[in-house]
Amino acid sequence: MKPYVILISGRGSNMQALLQARLPGQCVAVISNRPEAAGLAWAADRGVPTRIVDHRRFPAREAFDATLAEEIEGVGGELVLLAGFMRILTPGFVERFAGRLLNIHPSLLPAFPGLNTHEAALAAGVRLHGCTVHFVTSALDSGPIIIQAAVPVLAGDTPDSLAARVLQQEHIIYPQAARAVLDGRCRLESGRVVWDDDATSADLALRVPAQ
Repeated sequence: MKPYVILISGRGSNMQALLQARLPGQCVAVISNRPEAAGLAWAADRGVPTRIVDHRRFPAREAFDATLAEEIEGVGGELVLLAGFMRILTPGFVERFAGRLLNIHPSLLPAFPGLNTHEAALAAGVRLHGCTVHFVTSALDSGPIIIQAAVPVLAGDTPDSLAARVLQQEHIIYPQAARAVLDGRCRLESGRVVWDDDATSADLALRVPAQ
């Protein structure tokens, strides 16, 4: 089984979804940049090894990222899954794990990169919002897309109500994407997402749940 690592900064609801999905691999560590992250206790209670690399103890991003990379490689992590990891990674780190680094973002990229995506979607008046699993590149929230899920923006939606519906879809599509990469059915080649089965790619490319 291919070993993978999950990076978190908080409660780790996407981490929980990944671990509960029983992916075709072994989670060799959950690593957080915050010692107080609630997700660490959840993972430890289920027998998953945990690590802390506190970013506040490092003078620069490069030093933090170098230590984080050493931790990942030290436990044998081949695939790295960002699950609410609230750090902008340096180009050196991204290059070190190129093609092996996944993230989930709460918008239909390339729309609304960065923070406060639900507020931005409501302010823009879009009719569809959602989430995206993508390979990570040095450009913020702009890597090649693996899977997306769309939800309608409803009359009377608030950022919290919209976020809750999007989060439900995050918990579905992130395990799907991670499973495809761990199985070797999906990979990054020359900056593009490649699937071994075009039919599978079409089925998973966009999820539009019934409302």
